[in-house]
Amino acid sequence: MNGTDTAGPATSVRPATAGDVPTLAAVAAATFVLACPPSMSPERVDAFVSEVLSAERFTAYLAAPDRHLLLAERDGSALGYAMLVVGEPADEDVRHAIRLRPTVELSKIYVLPEAHGTGAAALLMQRALEWARAAGAAGVWLGVNQQNERAQRFYAKSGFERVGTKRFLVGGIHEDDYVMERTLTPLL
Repeated sequence: MNGTDTAGPATSVRPATAGDVPTLAAVAAATFVLACPPSMSPERVDAFVSEVLSAERFTAYLAAPDRHLLLAERDGSALGYAMLVVGEPADEDVRHAIRLRPTVELSKIYVLPEAHGTGAAALLMQRALEWARAAGAAGVWLGVNQQNERAQRFYAKSGFERVGTKRFLVGGIHEDDYVMERTLTPLL
């Protein structure tokens, strides 16, 4: 299947490179707020973006052997990104909730608002799941804010189901997340 099957003739998804760091950081800064509950202060969002989604952090993510980043584009412009993390979760609540091993975390998957409804998110998800399957994972898990119903619907449509809960630190305050997991069918 080529990169245009799901999201229209000009949408593609490719592995991110070091040259994409400024773009990844800009997309992350623009999209993280979309996943936050409305009650979250701009200061907390800004603190998280500065601590976790800066260009320096993306440089480190790209260099980490346990991480893989994908960039969705249309006509050379970024639409969104995904980050996958291979290995056993560090969070004890997640370790107890997920059922499938080996596992990959879908740590981040975001698309810009102008890409909502275009199929770009579905194509990005498809490529992320393909990568996790090729990496040998039996399942993929993610955390999603309990108030982010739009994302929960997308994940359910993508084959994920709720398997537990965890806490997520944003700007010094914990938020409550659902843990969702999806089985990957083995490569034939």
